[in-house]
Amino acid sequence: DINVKALDSIKVLNKKIYVEKCDVSDYEQTALFINNAALFMDGIDTLVNNAGIGGPTARIEEIDPDDWSSCLNVCLGGQFNTVRTAVQFLKLSRNPSIINLSSAAGRMGFALRTPYAAAKWGVIGFTKSLAIELGEYNIRVNAVLPGIVSGKRQENILRQKAIKKGLSFEEIQQEALSYASIKSYVEEKDIANQILFLANETGKMISGQTISICGDLKMLS
Repeated sequence: DINVKALDSIKVLNKKIYVEKCDVSDYEQTALFINNAALFMDGIDTLVNNAGIGGPTARIEEIDPDDWSSCLNVCLGGQFNTVRTAVQFLKLSRNPSIINLSSAAGRMGFALRTPYAAAKWGVIGFTKSLAIELGEYNIRVNAVLPGIVSGKRQENILRQKAIKKGLSFEEIQQEALSYASIKSYVEEKDIANQILFLANETGKMISGQTISICGDLKMLS
């Protein structure tokens, strides 16, 4: 993460966890982090590409090109950066797995969020291609697609969209949840549980898949 305060809080909770400040959009930083992590853990069995940013909420003609590039560099380029270094260690594992975080935006259109959606669609192509390429080493590669996830980031996105549409936060939130069969937020543990299943040997024949954790979301507003 790039949030030093958050990293420090993790150290307090569990001193066995290796943490390091790292901007995944920077290849050199990421390569150093992956190599250090592999040394700390004596190898890598599972790589979870979870780093990401929300990107701008705006009409295409209003989006700053630097904001566009930043979103793609973190959400898509960051996954290339981690995999490129980690694959040498994964090839040595007896249970190797890569789990890339995409999004419901990676299989649907998402008005006013084009950089984010473009990156998350890219993650799916990256995942499928890697699954084919790395299959000979028994490295499983899958993508998890969360829907509307609870938390401050999602709240900020909905608030920005409410401003753009001239609606209240409550109206935007109700509209967003109305498109899912299960009309509630996805919780962090829901995503974590799916990742654990895919990383475990119980998921040893699952590869090249895009798995939605979204409560049957029909569309993104």
